Amino acid sequence: MAHAREGDIVRAAHPGRGPNRRFLLLQGPHGPFFSQLARHLRDAGAQVRRVGFNAGDAAFWHGPGFVRFDAPQEAWPAFADDLMSREGTTDLVLYGDVRPVHAEAIRLAEARGIRVHVFEEGYMRPYWVTYERGGSNGRSRLMTTSIADMRAALAASGMEGPETPGHWGDTRQHVFWGAAYHGAVLLGARRWPAFRPHRTIGIGQEAMLHARRLGGMPAAAALRRGVTARIQRGGWPFHLVLLQLAHDASLTAHSDFSSPRDFADTVVRGFAEGAPPHHRLVFKAHPLEDGRARPRDAVRAAARRHGVEGRVHYVPGGKLARLLDDARSAVTVNSTAGQQVLWRGLPLKTFGAAVYDKPEFVSPQPLPDFFARPGRPDSRAYKDYRRYLLETSQVAGGFYSARGRRQLLRQVVDMVLAPENPYDALSSGRASPRQQLRVVR
Repeated sequence: MAHAREGDIVRAAHPGRGPNRRFLLLQGPHGPFFSQLARHLRDAGAQVRRVGFNAGDAAFWHGPGFVRFDAPQEAWPAFADDLMSREGTTDLVLYGDVRPVHAEAIRLAEARGIRVHVFEEGYMRPYWVTYERGGSNGRSRLMTTSIADMRAALAASGMEGPETPGHWGDTRQHVFWGAAYHGAVLLGARRWPAFRPHRTIGIGQEAMLHARRLGGMPAAAALRRGVTARIQRGGWPFHLVLLQLAHDASLTAHSDFSSPRDFADTVVRGFAEGAPPHHRLVFKAHPLEDGRARPRDAVRAAARRHGVEGRVHYVPGGKLARLLDDARSAVTVNSTAGQQVLWRGLPLKTFGAAVYDKPEFVSPQPLPDFFARPGRPDSRAYKDYRRYLLETSQVAGGFYSARGRRQLLRQVVDMVLAPENPYDALSSGRASPRQQLRVVR
């Protein structure tokens, strides 16, 4: 895929139609979303630059404004500081705020008074994405906003939020774009010799895992259906454990666990100590789990270690709704799937920093007590919380399917250009009307 000449800068075709804004985009979600976002920003009269760190970034950028960074990572702070100064950057846009180049850019931007726009997977995925200012997940404003504050902001709103869909939206497209991106990085590695990924495995391994997962999806689906059917036919009361990806920033940066293995051991130990002897424990893998951390082996080893091997099951990814419909409770580090648990009124126990970790609906019980007699959440409080998110940071659409991107861009471009962040816009009564949710595939 071709991209524009490096060093080009975009001049607004109609300067009078949009704000005098200069956007600097860093790394985005896999696929063409950032390139399409930039086109809309240019149409609004803004100037746009995009920094590319590897051949994958370059492959999925269409249009001018591409800036190549091919020096060692140690040179990034000085490079970014000089670029922001030279271009008069007013806005920094990125996907996720934890990877080192993004964290450093945010630090520099905040020192200069530059707006920081953060995209992230939806807190209520799959049919919404997250758009915030300043930070997401553990750095989100939601972490310090009380339910009382949310109710006050909602007082003038008459919106009734749609129900959370019970299945994943665009997994195949997500896996496809991930494989394409890492394949492009691998093929262009010689032209970007200084690039080092923010994850612990190499680009070749990353590309291989994505390709293997894409090819193995039919077989994995058949295995998953069989395991799920056995659990449902068993008729046992069971507690559901929502696993996360080993490289997920929510796990690595916003919890005390170093790996899913440590988390699995903690949960199985609590289950062995507190759960009634006729209860079962079901671990469900993340829908994008590629096996790099061997979570199935970790679960089996923990079950043997704590003497409950016959009572612990592992489901390899897939849809969550069928299991949640029969579960007694759920446990997670801080998975966004916890929102589906709460929407059903099920007891939930978390272990990491989560935007939904509010005392009204997340259990404070020690884990053995939780498995013995889990406390139910305040469903009214959660419904108000959910309405607040749908009025502010959750935007209908998706990053990976073409229809999802179109739906997302219709709403989020104006949110990026707005003078206020989504939370202040709601409190001040200036929030833009929200789109009705449509299922996007």
